[in-house]
Amino acid sequence: MRIRPHARRTAGVTAGLALAALLAATAVTAPASAAPTGTGDGRRVAAEYFPDPGGAGRTTEVPATAPARATAAPLSAAEAAADGTVGEQAVTGPTDDRLDVVIIGDGYTAGQQDDFHADAAAKWADITALEPYRSYQDLFNVWTVDAVSAESGISGDPDPGTVRNTALGSGFWCSDIERLICADIDKVAAYAAKAPAADLVVVIANSAKYGGAGYSGLQAEGYPFNGVSTLSSDHPASGMIAAHEIGHSVGLLDDEYTYDEYGTWTGGEPGGINSTTYTAGQLTQKQAKWYRWLGQADPAGGTVGTYEGSAYYPSGLYRPTASSIMRELGNTEFNLPGREAMIAGFYRAGKALTSTVDTGTALAPGHRITVRTTGTAPRAHRPGTPAGLARTELRWFVDGVERTAARGRTAVTPASLGVRPDGRGHRVTARAVDRTDAIRDPAVRALATTTLTWDVKASGHRRK
Repeated sequence: MRIRPHARRTAGVTAGLALAALLAATAVTAPASAAPTGTGDGRRVAAEYFPDPGGAGRTTEVPATAPARATAAPLSAAEAAADGTVGEQAVTGPTDDRLDVVIIGDGYTAGQQDDFHADAAAKWADITALEPYRSYQDLFNVWTVDAVSAESGISGDPDPGTVRNTALGSGFWCSDIERLICADIDKVAAYAAKAPAADLVVVIANSAKYGGAGYSGLQAEGYPFNGVSTLSSDHPASGMIAAHEIGHSVGLLDDEYTYDEYGTWTGGEPGGINSTTYTAGQLTQKQAKWYRWLGQADPAGGTVGTYEGSAYYPSGLYRPTASSIMRELGNTEFNLPGREAMIAGFYRAGKALTSTVDTGTALAPGHRITVRTTGTAPRAHRPGTPAGLARTELRWFVDGVERTAARGRTAVTPASLGVRPDGRGHRVTARAVDRTDAIRDPAVRALATTTLTWDVKASGHRRK
């Protein structure tokens, strides 16, 4: 869910009233015997949840911090020492060149941290089984942070009267909505800060019950990361919640589902990548938004066009396809414009080319330069799965002239590229471009291009 300022306008009714009416009509509310939900310190933030596996989302506001829970015995010295331990689940490069994901568990005791690590690996595998996550895993670093809870499980499971003392204060029945798992975002931020970097945070709640939530736009609230996803550990459909939420935080995508109460969009052209006021003909005429994809067969089903209803408004706005993961979780595919937006987001944080050889140091002709390009990270491929989307082209240049014989090589020396100790300085350049067919916008192709240059120090004598 991504709330934009202009998304508050509707025809004939304010968005706030429409949302309130919608929630009253659709939320499963807690019975009178439920434990008080409380409001923590009173601050509230926007969150998205999915009442049914495979269905469309709903939006609401939730407390930013958790209410006080029933106290339990404090952590022992050994438990406290283990609390906050950082692990490397899938680290592929320097944090400056990667999109860093931090996974934190809640409701796992000191003796259950191995279970948390297994759950973290399993949920990330669920997410990265989807495109374009699958093809671009090596643009991510994935860290784990052990949060040791005094009690196992989370509040609201199996019923709203169940209250547990956990590290992050997670619980179902947040704002009286059964499937909405909230966490104390201040506590989440404190644990996430222990990792080397945190662009996105995933909270895995120790529960087999279906549920989760997505917080986005948190940087505007003063947090160092933009998105937090919560999901239950042992329900097979919960990982799709995070896959959808990252679509907002990284791809900058709108929700494509609608509420009848929102009526007709009456504003101008929205900023959302996958929402427009233009018809297909107008997109083509104006060369706007997803015009390059119109008429193409789409992995989400059907063809790319303009389908009425997007960003909560059933009329006045169009989306690219009839269905996609941004409309309902039962469709586990991003549509083609969504894929391109996601890849653009990956490359805004990650680099198509990295090297452990410092570009600020002059090299000798015999110095070995090794590089890594998109699509080269080791990963398990299931038999019969299609080839990945990434199509990285790697080229080498000496003083601006390409050495065609070195194309695609990930390890060279300046000497192997033809640099000789002739007493002159030279420059060696590596350039990687992702030529994937999933990119059509030149601006996104530019994001998917990385150039590294090294100076080669003069040595020897100039040959006469």
